[in-house]
Amino acid sequence: MSALLEKSSAEFRLFPPTSSWSRLSRGGLLLGAGLVCLPVFSAFTASSLPAATASSKLSRQSFVAEAVARSGPAVVTLETQRTIRSLGTTGVPQGLLMDPLFQHFFGQSGRVAPRSRIERGQGSGVIFSTTGLVLTNAHVVEKSDQLMVGLPDGRRVSARLVGQDAITDLAVVQLDGQGPWPSAPLGDSDQLQVGDWAIAVGNPFGLENTVTLGIISNLNRNVSQLGISGKRLDLIQTDAAINPGNSGGPLLNAEGNVVGINTLVRSGPGAGLGFAIPINRAIVIAKQLVERGWASHPIVGVGLSSVPLSQPGTSGSAGAVIRSLVPGGPAAIAGLKVNDVIVSVKGQPITGPAEVVTAIDNHGAGRPLKLGLIRGNNQIELTVIPIELKAMQTP
Repeated sequence: MSALLEKSSAEFRLFPPTSSWSRLSRGGLLLGAGLVCLPVFSAFTASSLPAATASSKLSRQSFVAEAVARSGPAVVTLETQRTIRSLGTTGVPQGLLMDPLFQHFFGQSGRVAPRSRIERGQGSGVIFSTTGLVLTNAHVVEKSDQLMVGLPDGRRVSARLVGQDAITDLAVVQLDGQGPWPSAPLGDSDQLQVGDWAIAVGNPFGLENTVTLGIISNLNRNVSQLGISGKRLDLIQTDAAINPGNSGGPLLNAEGNVVGINTLVRSGPGAGLGFAIPINRAIVIAKQLVERGWASHPIVGVGLSSVPLSQPGTSGSAGAVIRSLVPGGPAAIAGLKVNDVIVSVKGQPITGPAEVVTAIDNHGAGRPLKLGLIRGNNQIELTVIPIELKAMQTP
């Protein structure tokens, strides 16, 4: 993403330097046509002039500098290394190599040993615990054989992967060594409002400690709206520049507290849109990864969509329509049916599919959950017991 800067050629002057108006202004102020105000001298002392001049100067340090000073020391660079193995090839089609007649005349000379190459990558992260725990994106460290972490103070230390969760694109890395380690203060992403300041910190394109400024453009932006499947996230949208290499770095508020983990950026048409995982959600996942190595994702086994518009040009009704059921899943066992409309979870009204997923996530697996439904013209209530996503995926 790039920005185009335009420089105006226009200049603004109060008076021409050599005009009589300029000469007149040296001895007084020109107030109007033919009116002159002569200067009035008061009992200023020489010592009071410097103090008055100093107090009138604006501070050169912005709130951004103060915010970055709080969390910047804990923003790190992750350097990854992974081995990519591929089958060797001689340019001869694989089917021909396996042909017995070909092998009779040419033997096994057509076979080549498997090849391997080293692939290196780079991303960002933030230390969120003085024990040396780093929060970053799962796609930054995925399939890595080796991890090195660079700190702003110049230290480079090895690290190991504690756990990663592809569903939320989050991972936790443990720094090797005793530290001491800096730690970034965490904010409350639930308190964010559209229009709040947003500061993205990271290492885009390998350029360390890069800071960009924007605002919170939207909250609770579901990844399904971005055309991304297989994820369960409601994201913070910001216009603060998030470039390749920023992934895993923190999104700060005006106070310098971490309110999100940068994860996505839109390229091509509509470029300039960045997205971050809310820190409240990220910390819940991080704690689960540290405690047990995997994250909990409760599901009930339904496919949902928004309630269709009753008439063109009108807003749809609140709720989520069940479009599909997983055979033998919790929802099917509980008696839910296709075309049922979920209107409440645990007695709380919901407006759309994303709120249903969030409510189930917050409730957890293994405990009864009451769903309010509309079936035809009747309103009913059923109880379902969510299970873990990985249990549903197990054959």
